[in-house]
Amino acid sequence: MEVCDELRSFEVTGVYRLDGTSTGATFLDPVRLLNASYQRFRIVPSAYYSRSFGPPHQEGEPEIERPEKRRKRKGNQKPKSRELNPMEQIAEARHQEARPLLLKAHESLIKAKHLLEYISKTIKGNEHTLDAGSGSENNFVELGTSWRAPFYEITLCFRKPHVQGNEEGSFHAQKTSFPLFNSIISVEGIDEAEGEFQNRHYILPRESCFLMTDFKRVRDLIPCSPNQGYNLIVIDPPWENGCVRQKEAYPTLPNRYLLYLPVQELAHPAGALLVLWITNREKLRAFVEKKLLPSWGVKDPTVFYWLKVKPDGSLIGDLDLFHHRPYECLLLGYINVNTNAKQGSNFKFLEGSQVVKNTPSPDEWAICQC
Repeated sequence: MEVCDELRSFEVTGVYRLDGTSTGATFLDPVRLLNASYQRFRIVPSAYYSRSFGPPHQEGEPEIERPEKRRKRKGNQKPKSRELNPMEQIAEARHQEARPLLLKAHESLIKAKHLLEYISKTIKGNEHTLDAGSGSENNFVELGTSWRAPFYEITLCFRKPHVQGNEEGSFHAQKTSFPLFNSIISVEGIDEAEGEFQNRHYILPRESCFLMTDFKRVRDLIPCSPNQGYNLIVIDPPWENGCVRQKEAYPTLPNRYLLYLPVQELAHPAGALLVLWITNREKLRAFVEKKLLPSWGVKDPTVFYWLKVKPDGSLIGDLDLFHHRPYECLLLGYINVNTNAKQGSNFKFLEGSQVVKNTPSPDEWAICQC
C-alpha cells in the first residue's frame, strides 16, 4: 500500500481528513490522540481495539457460542405498523435533516481505501503489551458506594530528577498513597505517573488531575479563585434510559438533578466550551435545549454527530432504523463567551453541524462531518 501524505500525518496525529477539504469529513483515532499525553508509555492499537466489554474470559476455558435470541411470534403474524406520536415525528424530522450529512461523511470514508486497509492491519497487529495487572477490572462505581470507600487508597509512583547526583538526567522513583475517593489527585511530576490499586496498574498523564466522587461532592472541583476555571467541560451523564434500567448496565440519574450542576461556577470567566453527550430520545433533547443548557448559561449550541462504523467502514446498523440509530449526538456550546464578537476572541466559533469521534467498543469506529 502506498502511504500518502494524509496517512503519514494520521499515523502521528490520529486525524485523517477524508476526501481532502471538499466534504470536510474527518476520521479520528482515539489511540493516537491519547498517546500525545504520554512520554514513557503508549497505547498499543491492536490491544486497545481487541478489548472485550463482556464478562472476562478465563484463560483455558472453552469459549461458549451463544445462540442468537429471537422473539417468538404467533403463527405467521407480522408486526403491526403504527403511526409515530408527536415526539417521534419531531425525532424523525431531525433524523431526515441530518441524514444527507451522515451519508456524505460515510461515503467519504468508503472512498478512503488506503485508510481502511491501514486500520485493518493496525487492529490485527501483534505488538508486545504490558500486563495491566491480574484479576478482573475494578468497578469503581461499586467500590465508591461501599462502606469501605473512605479507606481505599491508590499508590502513585512519580519519577523525580535527582537533586544531587553524579549523572545528568538521572531520576529516582517516589511512591505516595492518596485516598482514592472524594479527594482530588494531581500528577505534578515531569511525566506520567504509575498508579496501583488492588493489583491493577493505571497510567495517569502528566499535569492531569482527577476526582472520583458522587454527585454530592462535585462542588469540590470549583476553583478557589474567581479568576480561575475550566476552558473545556465535557459531561456524559447517566441519562434515564429504559433499556439501561432493564439490563441494569449502570445506575442512572434523574434528568432534573443535572439542573443543579454548578457548570457556570466551573467555567473560566474568560470563556469555556461545554460538550454534552445526549441520546436520540426527543423528550431528552427538548429538556436539554429548553431547560438544561439555559440553566447552565450555555449559548448557541452546535450539534456534532458520532457515526458508528466497523473497521471495514460499514455502518454498525441501518441508518434509518428508528429506535437503534447507528449514531449519537453531542451538543457543544459556549459559556461566558460573546459569540457576536468574533474578532479578538480566543475561541474558534463553531458553525453548523460538525464532528467528533470516539471508539467505545472493539468493532466500532466513528466518522463525522465538519
